[in-house]
Amino acid sequence: MKFQSYLPCQRLAPYVKHFVVSENSDAQTYKVLPGTSLVMGFQYTGRLTYFKNGTETKLATAGITGLMDGYRTFSNTANVGTVLVVFNETGASHFLRQPVNELFDESLSLDHFFNRDIVRETEELLSMAVDDASRVAIVEQLLIRHLIERDNDKLVNAAIAGIYQHQGAIQIADLARNLNTSQSPLEKRFRKVVGASPKKFALIVRAQNTLQLLKTDGWQKAVYAAGYYDQAHLIKEFKSHTGITPQQYIDEQQGG
Repeated sequence: MKFQSYLPCQRLAPYVKHFVVSENSDAQTYKVLPGTSLVMGFQYTGRLTYFKNGTETKLATAGITGLMDGYRTFSNTANVGTVLVVFNETGASHFLRQPVNELFDESLSLDHFFNRDIVRETEELLSMAVDDASRVAIVEQLLIRHLIERDNDKLVNAAIAGIYQHQGAIQIADLARNLNTSQSPLEKRFRKVVGASPKKFALIVRAQNTLQLLKTDGWQKAVYAAGYYDQAHLIKEFKSHTGITPQQYIDEQQGG
């Protein structure tokens, strides 16, 4: 199994955290936890499916997945190969003309956003590429062709920084007050370029922080370190994000 990360070219560095080329010779089912990045994917060999509400759905060979507030189960065929584009928190909004919150908890074909012929051309080139560098360069050219020159939203960037500073444990009303704005316009602008409400984004950040605390401090100490009111709140929120309890997560990490 291969899962190799690559940094973007200078032109795309303001928008893309990294690319990933993933290959797996075996069929596999796995869980993906909520993250703070929209992800674009290209299967140059094999296929991927995901399960939602008990229904299995085939992913488009070229598509994009929005932010999620809960885990999702994916499955790949044998000999699958994928190029992933992991955007930064606001990066996808510089390539899509639609508000990115329309992608929340969705996985859609790139045909909904880019010219179909260009997408097909990209897929054909990827199928013929012989190494990772070539595959990443092909996807980079697709992105550069669709880059929308627009100013960054400084208010949204400040809100993102504030949420990270508090590790997700902040009330959105307090966040808006700290930024000298009101909650409603902040939420509207945030959803449009980040892909989720500030509250949902903060919950994802807090869940990620909790995962790290569980690895080092144990789940009982993580309750207050992560800003939860009590153990019941942590367990409920953690299970909605991961599908398991904090103790089950610790046991998995320890190989139990």
